[in-house]
This record gives sequence, C-alpha cells and structure tokens, in this order.
Amino acid sequence: MRLSTKGRYAVMAMVDLAQYSDGDPVSLAEIADRQEISLSYLEQLFAILRKRGLVKSVRGPGGGYLLAHDREEMRIADIILAVDEPIRATRCTPGAPVGCRGNRTRCLTHDLWEELGNQIHLYLNSVSLADVCEHRVLGTSGRIHCETFRSQATTGAG
Repeated sequence: MRLSTKGRYAVMAMVDLAQYSDGDPVSLAEIADRQEISLSYLEQLFAILRKRGLVKSVRGPGGGYLLAHDREEMRIADIILAVDEPIRATRCTPGAPVGCRGNRTRCLTHDLWEELGNQIHLYLNSVSLADVCEHRVLGTSGRIHCETFRSQATTGAG
C-alpha cells in the first residue's frame, strides 16, 4: 500500500504549521521552503484543508494560515481524509458487497487487505499532530537516528 503525495504533503505541511505557528499565521511560502514542497501544490492542498475546517486563513500583511483546532485534537487520519486520500489496501470499495474482480467477486485475500486498511486507519486516527511534533511516534528509523545523533554528540564525531 502506498500513500500518495497529496496525503503525505498535507500531513507534512500541517505538522510544519503546528510546529511554527506559535499563535501567529504561517505563510505557505515558508512551509514550502522548509518542506521542499511546491507552493502552488500547497495552495491547492490548503484550499481543501480550509474548506474542510482544519485550517483558518488570515489575509493581509503578516497573513497566512493557522490551525483551526488545537494540535492535540487534530488526528493524522483527519488530515489524510480531508484531502480525499483513501486509507485502504484493497482495490474494492470498503464494505461493498461486490468485489473488484471482473465477475464482481472478491479476491481470495480481500479480507486480509481490507483489515490492513482498517488497522492503518485506526493507527493514524490514534496519532495527533502534537504526537508527531513532539516526537512521540518514533519507529525504528527514529530510534536509530536519535542513537546516531547522541553517539556523534558524545564522541564529537560528525
């Protein structure tokens, strides 16, 4: 299963916004520079996020975007779903009585992939923007990175 750039970039931009706003609006140009995302693509994403009530826009000098809710309350799944990114691992529509095969039946592994999609949704729904900002979702790669950084800091290597 692969998450498209739309979902990944929306989450990256929202995490950036959560980290850098401090109550002041953040411009999309700043987010685009920090995250290396096209400004025009961010404009499209933030139009959707604003329409879905996840961000607020502030016009004029010093304007930009603010989170519409506290970062502890905003779930990663909500961001991905807001930009119409389906969280599923099957070709079929979730919960549909018919499958995606030519004869409208389900493949042999349909239930396996549908449940994987459910688990991914549950996980992303359990993670808040604050969790990501405060590094509370360190997987193996995060632990290796932190250990390498600590090792370099104590030995002076780097």
